[in-house]
Amino acid sequence: MSNGEPGSMLAQPLRPPSAGRALAYLGLFLLGAVVGLAGTLVQAAWFPGGLLLALAGAAGVFLGGAYATRGRGGAVAPAAGWIVAVILLTTSRPEGDFFFGAGGGSYLFLLGGMALAVICATIGAVRQPGDGSARLGK
Repeated sequence: MSNGEPGSMLAQPLRPPSAGRALAYLGLFLLGAVVGLAGTLVQAAWFPGGLLLALAGAAGVFLGGAYATRGRGGAVAPAAGWIVAVILLTTSRPEGDFFFGAGGGSYLFLLGGMALAVICATIGAVRQPGDGSARLGK
């Protein structure tokens, strides 16, 4: 901008995250994978309560990551970990064992978790202008 103010976030060049933020994203990725594994085990155990508990845990870690990092990347990192873990758990093993049955609860867990990931990444915490000149909500 011509008056010395920084431009919008879209006009700024991309910067790599700081080391602390990168570690936070890595931790959130791993936490999302753990929540995906736990949800996989719980969702079929106590239907429908286990399914609701697994989806609530996923939503909590997605939205909590967004608020913890004050950005949408905080929701995307655990969502990516959750999706990677759940997709890897859908494959069958050579012994014939698998985590997901062919029931509707498994599909609700997969599709519902992915929908929650998109929703939480979309409505996650958005950075607000730092200076007091812009008053939002007025």
